[in-house]
Amino acid sequence: MYQQMIFVNLAVNDLDASKKFFTELGYSINAQFSDETAASVVISDTIVAMLLTRQKYAEFTKKEIVDSTKSSEVLLALSAESREKVDELVEKAVAAGGSVAGETQDHGFMYGRAFDDLDGHTWEVIWMDPAAVQG
Repeated sequence: MYQQMIFVNLAVNDLDASKKFFTELGYSINAQFSDETAASVVISDTIVAMLLTRQKYAEFTKKEIVDSTKSSEVLLALSAESREKVDELVEKAVAAGGSVAGETQDHGFMYGRAFDDLDGHTWEVIWMDPAAVQG
C-alpha cells in the first residue's frame, strides 16, 4: 500500500552544524540523498527534513529566503508517543544547541512543547491521549 511522504525543505546557515544537531536528536542522515549542499534527515518512514544550504535552497525558489531567526516561515509539528517523549525530544534539542520556543501547552488530553533549531525553525512536539483522538 502506498504511503504518502512529506519532505520538508529548510534553508540552513551551517550544514555540518545542522546535521550534528539533528543526529543528536536521534535522527539519521541518509547519505544517498546528501552531499556538500544538502542533508537528508530521516525523521520517520514518511517524514524527511531536507537541510539545504542557502545557496542550494535558492535554486528552488525565486522568493526571498527568510531569516527564520527573525521571521516565521512555518511551524513544524511532530507527534510523540507520550508526554515523556515530548520532554525528551525538547531537552535533547536544547542540549544540542537549540532553544525552547513558547510555553508548554498542557490541556490534559494534549501536551506539547516547542523548540527552535539552530536556524530558528520552530518544531512543535505534541502528545495526544489516544482515547481523546478516538472521540
